[in-house]
Amino acid sequence: MTTGNATIKSSTEVTLSGSFANATGTPTEVGFYYGTSSYSLKTKITASRPSGTSGGFTADLSGLKAGQTYYYKAYVTVPGNGSYASHQATVYAGSYGTFTLAEEAEHEPEPASGWLELPAIVTDADDYVGTYYAGSSRNYTHLYDKSTYASLWTAYPLYKATTGGSRSESWAANPNLKTSEQINIWNGSYGVNYGSTIYARGHQIPDADRSANSTMQKHTYYATNLVPQIQDNFNGGIWMNLESAIRSAIPASDTLYVVTGVTFQTVGGNENITYIQPKHDTKKCPVPNYFWKVVMKVKRSGSNITASSAIGFWFEHKQYNDSYTNYAVSVDRIEELTGFDFFVNLPDGIEVSAESNSSWSVFQNF
Repeated sequence: MTTGNATIKSSTEVTLSGSFANATGTPTEVGFYYGTSSYSLKTKITASRPSGTSGGFTADLSGLKAGQTYYYKAYVTVPGNGSYASHQATVYAGSYGTFTLAEEAEHEPEPASGWLELPAIVTDADDYVGTYYAGSSRNYTHLYDKSTYASLWTAYPLYKATTGGSRSESWAANPNLKTSEQINIWNGSYGVNYGSTIYARGHQIPDADRSANSTMQKHTYYATNLVPQIQDNFNGGIWMNLESAIRSAIPASDTLYVVTGVTFQTVGGNENITYIQPKHDTKKCPVPNYFWKVVMKVKRSGSNITASSAIGFWFEHKQYNDSYTNYAVSVDRIEELTGFDFFVNLPDGIEVSAESNSSWSVFQNF
């Protein structure tokens, strides 16, 4: 048996490799044990089993902790011979493989003269603003409120090249923040009922908006992109239908600019806030009272923006049995309710016109 190299893919992902030769029979199982010390390899991951008595195998680990050193060893189970643990290389018999993940860099958004999806950024002491990348391509920017464990808004460009893949779940803590500043929903969902349904881990930027790019997709599973959301007749109904409709509105050769957010209390409001006790955390988690989206597209002449159209959607957090089109409002209206200033990088006259529209069909046909 040989424990091979660990190929680090990101600050939370790695591919482990191993091989075996001259086994006494075809293995029934191959894989790796790993942990944060050489004497506590308590976690096991299996790999695809090669046929025959010799071969190599790999396994992908995700959701790891940035900056952490891990130890691992490959194993193979052979009928009648038990489990054989490997060594890192034949010249280091009995040793373990190790790898150390880099700390994930915090990325700050560009100034207000930059990206079209960014709202005006105003923060206080409890807020964290971060931007995530896949290589040099931006994924999304969010304003995370540590006091409510929720991103109050998440802004991103949406284009066809990042959609169309399959769902791949990789729930994880955000490595840029302390776990004490997040709700633990990487070990399982909230575990709290809402009537006859549950509170689901509701995405702000959905998996399906990034399903064609594995790095971007993994970022959508950070705990900071998730909030408690009623599953039946909301997350799995009207909200999902709206997300699908927005993807269908992507211009053939251009981009939509999307901001998704939650609101606990409207401007000047004093709404009661419900708190739930998550299954895997000791902290109380507030439940948003409202969910909303604003979406914008533009027309250009060369590098100049000549026109724009935008639309908003506002929902009380409850169960619905009708269409998302009944909840279309202007971006101006959502600004009034939330206090946020959207699409500030549009030319002023174009922004005023775009944000007054409240017709979904006008937006679709723009």
